[in-house]
Amino acid sequence: MKLLNDPLRVRALLIATLSLSGFALEPAWAQTIAWDRPSEGLAIGVWNPSTACPDVPALLVSEIDPVRYRVSVHYFRNEPLPEPPDILEWQRRTGHDLVFNAGLFRENFSYLGLLYGKGKPMGGKRHTSWMGLFVAEPTAGGPSRAGILDLSIDSFDEQQPAYGEAAQSLMLLDRTGKVRVNQTGKVSQQTIVGELRSGHILIMKTTEMTSLHAIGQCLRDAYPTIRQAMAMDGGSSSDLMISPALRQAVQKTTGTHEWMTLVNSGPTGHVGLPAVIGISPRQQSGRP
Repeated sequence: MKLLNDPLRVRALLIATLSLSGFALEPAWAQTIAWDRPSEGLAIGVWNPSTACPDVPALLVSEIDPVRYRVSVHYFRNEPLPEPPDILEWQRRTGHDLVFNAGLFRENFSYLGLLYGKGKPMGGKRHTSWMGLFVAEPTAGGPSRAGILDLSIDSFDEQQPAYGEAAQSLMLLDRTGKVRVNQTGKVSQQTIVGELRSGHILIMKTTEMTSLHAIGQCLRDAYPTIRQAMAMDGGSSSDLMISPALRQAVQKTTGTHEWMTLVNSGPTGHVGLPAVIGISPRQQSGRP
């Protein structure tokens, strides 16, 4: 009876049973995503969990293989730039395939939390109550090139960081299945970074306002391949940009490309972002 009263164990047992039976897991639980794959190591689609999670709208989702794609953190004062560019300008300047907002910041545009780029701190200080740290590009090499550290149990040496790129924000869902944000009733646009059990990274952007708590519960209950997740900056600062070159490449392929209508590429509706995270392919197949 103890097993039946533990939903995480029941879920894990059912997933293991389906795996042994040869069933595909993601369509059964996460409602099949029609992925576009404009580049090796990058998939883009729309996840609509409304059946399992009525309070969560459709999300624009990108799945990234960090073995094929590198992660770069940018802060406007290190560029240097006189003021924070919007996400369109960030993408134009950096040339990344994908750009999204980093964590929260103060009114003077200083970053709230740890922020590292190319192994060097970018002025942010450790936030004592935010336990999520998105990290990438190990300084000493190693098989894992990107992931999430839970600072309540994982260490991060600020003087000798093990990762060259890092951005701190709110822990949303931890590896035990616990939702780490309170249910406040507050809703807004959200940007989520998730780490899959495969080692791939998910970047998720809501299409409508919703609560972080609802997203955390939905990821836990309806996206079983996710290991843990953290929330980046939300509200008007929640933004994601996919390069025009990739969008043009996808338009030439067959399929509905539902996500294309959810990426706002117009000249309005974007606010200045002091810090962003960019995703670009590693040197392969002639690409920079």
